[in-house]
Amino acid sequence: MKNDYEKQLRDAGVRITRPRRVILDILSQTDGHPDALEIFKRAVEVDNSISLSTVYRTMKLLEEQGAIHRHAFDGGPSRFEQAGNQHHDHLIDMETGDVIEFHSEMIEKLQEEIARSLGYEIIHHRFELYGRKLKK
Repeated sequence: MKNDYEKQLRDAGVRITRPRRVILDILSQTDGHPDALEIFKRAVEVDNSISLSTVYRTMKLLEEQGAIHRHAFDGGPSRFEQAGNQHHDHLIDMETGDVIEFHSEMIEKLQEEIARSLGYEIIHHRFELYGRKLKK
């Protein structure tokens, strides 16, 4: 994955500096939806000269190249995930901040039916649920 990120940035004419390489390493080893601060904290463990602004700039470049998707769940900090994964939706745990990915054919069909009944076709959508675990 790191090589894919590097290629996309190089294709855009972006130089791959040591700080960017560290950030790309972290992204390629990270599952889930980290925010820029999480990425920054891990990056400075490797190279304490990396700034938070370098993380933000790198994430913006990757987003512009379509390599990652940025999410702003319920007004929280922007979180990032690798692009190119199969379509999925998100359930955000309001107590822990955990982001759970899921896919439901029933939801996909219902969205299509609603759009069609209103005379539209869906070009893009984002479906997010917010909740907390049920108490047993």
